Amino acid sequence: MKHSARLFASLAIGAVAAAIYVGPGFAANLKVAFGKHDPGNKIPSANASCVGTPDGKSARGTNKSPAVSWSQGPSGTHSYALTLVDSDVAIDKFGSNKDGVSIPASAKRQEFVHWVLADIPATQTNLDEGASVGRYGQNGASEAAYKGPCPPWNDERFHHYHVTVYALDVDRLDLPDPFNRADLLKAAKGHILASGSATLRYATNAKARE
Repeated sequence: MKHSARLFASLAIGAVAAAIYVGPGFAANLKVAFGKHDPGNKIPSANASCVGTPDGKSARGTNKSPAVSWSQGPSGTHSYALTLVDSDVAIDKFGSNKDGVSIPASAKRQEFVHWVLADIPATQTNLDEGASVGRYGQNGASEAAYKGPCPPWNDERFHHYHVTVYALDVDRLDLPDPFNRADLLKAAKGHILASGSATLRYATNAKARE
């Protein structure tokens, strides 16, 4: 009986220790949200670089970066970084925005980077629409700027835009000038204390589907 009691006590202590150890792992998930969005979980047209037109084509948009907010990072957070990626860009761009051609929803897709930010102060847990905070990395067009959604007007598929925020244990990442998303992720390796993502969709084609 004494042996059983000691075994039970040992197991109980171990369980408590395990709970203490894994607890921070669960707390390390940031809650990320777009500040506002249109019905259907769509990125507002104000945040796009092109918008659909009544004739089924597209026109230039206002291209303002979206409002984004996130929960405070864990203890030891010294800065944040952010990326925004479209996961639904057609690999074959030959038919993009061409009359008499449609890009089928089943077409093979790849990523396109729209926004890269590093060195966002740890005191900041939100970005207002059109905000200019942190150090800009290059988007997929090799521009150190925000580039809003602009899917082809003949693409039959909704594009999904994933914003990810990283809580980092350094004030400033060691990055080249210029830098891109791959450089940011490489520099952040081993410094990420927490991360979280949110997703919205967008299309200029009124007939787009999932």
